[in-house]
Amino acid sequence: MKGLRWRYTRLPSQMEDAQYGEDDEEEDKDEKNEAVAAPVPDPEDPVEPQLTEASQVLGASDIRQLSLHLPPRVTGHPWNLAFSTSKDGFSLRRLYRQMESCSGPVLLVLRDQEGQVFGAFLSSALRLSKGFYGTGETFLFSFSPQLKVFKWTGSNSFFVKGDWDSLMMGSGSGQFGLWLDGDLYHGRSHPCETFNNEVLARQEQFYTRELEAWVLS
Repeated sequence: MKGLRWRYTRLPSQMEDAQYGEDDEEEDKDEKNEAVAAPVPDPEDPVEPQLTEASQVLGASDIRQLSLHLPPRVTGHPWNLAFSTSKDGFSLRRLYRQMESCSGPVLLVLRDQEGQVFGAFLSSALRLSKGFYGTGETFLFSFSPQLKVFKWTGSNSFFVKGDWDSLMMGSGSGQFGLWLDGDLYHGRSHPCETFNNEVLARQEQFYTRELEAWVLS
């Protein structure tokens, strides 16, 4: 009888303990759910760049995302459209001419025939050169469809090189991160040591639909 009474007197307590344990678990779950559901405060909005003209390549969201990866020295500077294939034609020589009076860094953006948007931020203005020039601020990017930015790896200093027949950005082992022909219409993109980038377009060889060069100064 004592054993039965002991079991009888202990059973409600055990049931209560179990019930309390379940209640505690439910409360913990509720607290966790509340913690997950709690809104995360938005970070301070960056200074949104002002464009002198509407871009035919970048949307408002693209511009905001790219601006987060630009060096601080260009923050707050307007984006001036120095060249676009829709107005100036498909000509690298014309691009160089348009850049002769520019000294600030350049954002080169393009959309290919398959609709892929990608490009490069160049730490200084585009120009003819016998060798590579630029600084570690230079990077490549691609919206595929989310923005991917490929910064300088430090492996080499093959940032930008331009001659009359082609424009090259990033290099290593005979491959270029972004390469454009003299007509700006034919292009190629390969992984390269300078930026450890992926292929920026959907395929290694691409055809340009629209290209813009923005001077950020």
